Order: sequence, then C-alpha cells, then structure tokens
Amino acid sequence: MNERITGGCLLSLVSYRVYQVFPYGSVPLKTYLPDGDIDLTTLSCPSVEDAWVSDVHAVLREEEHNEASRFEVKNIHCIDAEVKRVKCIVQNIMVDISFNQLGGLCTLCFLEQVDRLVGKDHLFKRSIILIKAWCYYESRILGAHHGLLSTYALETLVLYIFHQFHSSLNAPLAVLYRFLDYFSRFDWESYCISLSGPVCKSSLPDIVAEVQENGGDDLLLSEEFLRNCAEMFSVSPKGSETNSRAFTQKHLNIIDPLKENNNLRRSVNRGMILLASIVMLLEYVQVCF
Repeated sequence: MNERITGGCLLSLVSYRVYQVFPYGSVPLKTYLPDGDIDLTTLSCPSVEDAWVSDVHAVLREEEHNEASRFEVKNIHCIDAEVKRVKCIVQNIMVDISFNQLGGLCTLCFLEQVDRLVGKDHLFKRSIILIKAWCYYESRILGAHHGLLSTYALETLVLYIFHQFHSSLNAPLAVLYRFLDYFSRFDWESYCISLSGPVCKSSLPDIVAEVQENGGDDLLLSEEFLRNCAEMFSVSPKGSETNSRAFTQKHLNIIDPLKENNNLRRSVNRGMILLASIVMLLEYVQVCF
C-alpha cells in the first residue's frame, strides 16, 4: 500500500509542476513500520523553490476537495522553516514532502550499499526493522519530531554494531541482543559514537576514535569503501554553508558516517538519553535471564 501511494497518487498530483519526485527513507529502503510515514523530495531549480512549495501545496489543496479523486487527501499544511516542507495524509498515511533535499537520497543509496555488502538475505535491513520496531513500540525512544532518536541516527547505531561485530551476527535477534548489550553500557556523557569507535568529547573538534577490543582488525567496512561512499553520497553545502564548520556537541552525539562534522542527535535531550539507557539495560537483562 505504501509503495502504491508513493508511486501513484502523489507523483500524479505534483509531477506536472515539478521536474522530478523521488521517494527516500524507509519506504524505498523497505525498512518501514506499519505506522511509518512516506518521505518524498521534489527536485527543481533552487531559484524557484518557493514557487514550487506554493504549487505543490495548492495542488494538494485542490485534490483535498476533489470528490472524484482516487485517493483521500487531507490535513495539508505547509511548514515554512529553513527546510520547507508540505505535510499531508493520504489514505490515512502521513506523507512528508521536502524540496531539493538530496541528503535523504544520498543516505538511501549509502544504506543500500551497506545492505548489499552485508548480504545474508538482507540481514542489515531485517535487523533495522526489528530494532526500529523495538525502539518505537516497546521502548518509545524513536521519533525525531518528539525530541527522540531520528531514524537515520538509529540506522547509524545499527550500522555501528554490524561494522564492529559483523562476524558474529547471523540473525536479527542476534543484532538486537548485541545492540542492547553495547549501547545500554555506552558512556554518552563522555563519548560520541562514530563508525570507527567511541570518540572522547574532550578531543573535539578533532575526531579521534579509541581503539576497539578487536583492534580494528575485523571491521565490516573498509576505509576505501567508506571513502568512496563519502565521495559519492555527500551533499555539497548550500549558499554560505561550509564543510569546515565544527562538530556541534549535544547531549547525544552520533557522528554521520557520510559527513563527520554532522551530529545526528537532532533535538535529543539529556532525559531521553537516561531513559533510553535504562530501558536498554532492563531489556538486556530480560533477554539474558
């Protein structure tokens, strides 16, 4: 149902007024939950972006009042922020439309590459689904719009587990067990997390990962793989933004694998970190005993 809506309704509604429309996030990655939303981005000339936002909003408004429409469209609203978005509900599924946002597409391509490398009947994707479900339905720590973990931040944490421990992972439950074991004991007060390992906050802005127990000899992703992905899937900064800005510390610090000065923490607060650690520890104890 998600993919029919993505490929049908919204593309037909807005494609005639924008150059291209692409899905990104959990739906094309095939790691979505039943309560997940659909993320789309429209690509057009940046100089007319404001006009595109108005056009898309207007088209959806027209469709909302079109009694002959194939799909029910409702609750349409435009978010006029630094990153402009149009949100609506189509067939009771939340849809989030952004404009000229290549970052989500690059992340999608990167995670697809990782899944192919891991193999094992899409073990990486299946593990993401299981851990997302646990974080959303059981521990209630997933949801960036509520000041909780963003999906990409969680996917990066899952990727870290694969990167460090891939040789011992053969099923999603094993990945969940290792995820709970590792992050329930992680010292978020003193360290950031990067794919290479924990990074002491006192070393910032220099990002120097500590040597892991395995000595870094059995990692999933090679330096060449990560370097190539960073080159292929990094997005050039807009306008006055620069790639030289320093990594911004927050209560939770997760270093973007594709852009190491980008902190994936979003608006996660200190209380959420404490709650997440307690929930993970309790769940880990239950799994063990």
